[in-house]
Amino acid sequence: MTSSPPPILPACDRYDQALLANVHPADWKNPDPAPRYNLVVLGAGTAGLVTAAGAAGLGAKVALVEKHLLGGDCLNVGCVPSKALLRAARAFAEARDAEHFGVKIDGDVRPDFPAIMERMRRLRSHISRNDSVHRYRSLGVDVFLGEARFLNGETVEVEGKKLRFRRAVIATGARAALPPIPGLQEAGCLTNETLFSLTQLPKRLAVIGAGPIGCEMSQAFRRFGSEVFLVEVECQILTREDPDAARIVEKAFQRDGIETLCEVQIQKVLRRGNAKVLELKHHGKPQELEVDEILLGVGRAPNTEGLNLEAAGVEYGRRGVHVNDYLQTSNPHIYAAGDICLPFKFTHAADATARLVLRNALFMGRGKLSALTIPWCTYTDPEIAHVGLYEKDARDRGIQAETFIQKLEEVDRAILDGESEGLLKVHVKKGTGKILGATLVARHAGETISEITLALQAGLGLKVLAETIHPYPTQAEAIRKAADAYNRSRLTPRIKRLFQTWFAWRR
Repeated sequence: MTSSPPPILPACDRYDQALLANVHPADWKNPDPAPRYNLVVLGAGTAGLVTAAGAAGLGAKVALVEKHLLGGDCLNVGCVPSKALLRAARAFAEARDAEHFGVKIDGDVRPDFPAIMERMRRLRSHISRNDSVHRYRSLGVDVFLGEARFLNGETVEVEGKKLRFRRAVIATGARAALPPIPGLQEAGCLTNETLFSLTQLPKRLAVIGAGPIGCEMSQAFRRFGSEVFLVEVECQILTREDPDAARIVEKAFQRDGIETLCEVQIQKVLRRGNAKVLELKHHGKPQELEVDEILLGVGRAPNTEGLNLEAAGVEYGRRGVHVNDYLQTSNPHIYAAGDICLPFKFTHAADATARLVLRNALFMGRGKLSALTIPWCTYTDPEIAHVGLYEKDARDRGIQAETFIQKLEEVDRAILDGESEGLLKVHVKKGTGKILGATLVARHAGETISEITLALQAGLGLKVLAETIHPYPTQAEAIRKAADAYNRSRLTPRIKRLFQTWFAWRR
């Protein structure tokens, strides 16, 4: 049976056609099912793809089911297209600010939005070969395109075909959540699922939600030339992050010309001609905001609909499928991985949990979700990255913590790069060098945080990082400087007096 292709992407140029040919070819014919599979994987986003490829590589008989596009959100409407736009926005900012480095550019420097979006589609289609149905078939995976539903605790049905399994993994991910704002649905809005199909730049853009998606796209579209209003109900942007770190990013937004509105209540949305009007209360005062487009960045909803989870004995709720620390559902033969069951919806978290499921589902492993050290990064300019505990987390757990702060304005490479607005905060257990967590704001924070993530995962303290030679000059030297500050803190007045006595005796 030939599966029904998903709706064609609005741009639908040769790059989108190449993308669809890879991740949901219109002429794909689902194979005849094996008598029984070692593993059936529902969902071909990051978690599903990693699980399927890993299991097939180990020799298991695997079926992979996807009703939309292989690659999931990350490839099609998430990390890949968004980072392509962010790189274009950064290229513009570098050209715009080149005079600060003594580089003069004659003539206008302006973004070409259609060309930027075309580049994104070209790169996305190129990367899509890694997630293609043909590649997974070559790995020995039976790929089924269509909607899956459980018939019972050991059988899934796809397009009329029954797939029996010993183990199954639910990796159907999540989608953009629509907040209950009166008139929003009628007025129309963009989400990450529709944003990357734009071919014309919105003149005025309201972004609802100052989380990672909202902040990243606010800065990109402002640099492309949109007038951007970033609307947040809380008192700061990036509410999950350290307030000092979030303030640095917000200052960068102000320099770019983004109008940030925090502590806002959206009363309703209405149409006025071709415009969309948000009726707000900002610090309790009524305000109207007229824009051409609205982008939502206010959370994710799990994709549980249509799976018939009740028939399989799998418990779930509005936050997704319920799992234990081993990523087992209430049916011990069925596991879950990725956005469908995790509070933090990151591609690298989906990847990590897929690897955990492989060990636990196929080899009776006992790997624990709680044992994972998961960093994250918001790719604004500057980036903000974090791993481990925040100060508040430590206090809530009754852990006495010390915090060592290193400002980038004291790091030579950051000064030379013109990127000195940023900081590193490292939290350690008081009286020890044991790292509890860290936050970094820097141009390449997402790359640099991995050194601290490794130290945290391996149980290495700041003392080891202080003894680690860092190339000079690099911005990662901020880590060594913070570690040096920890070493200096160990030099108590009593120890210093003992040293003075020692050196006086040695003279």
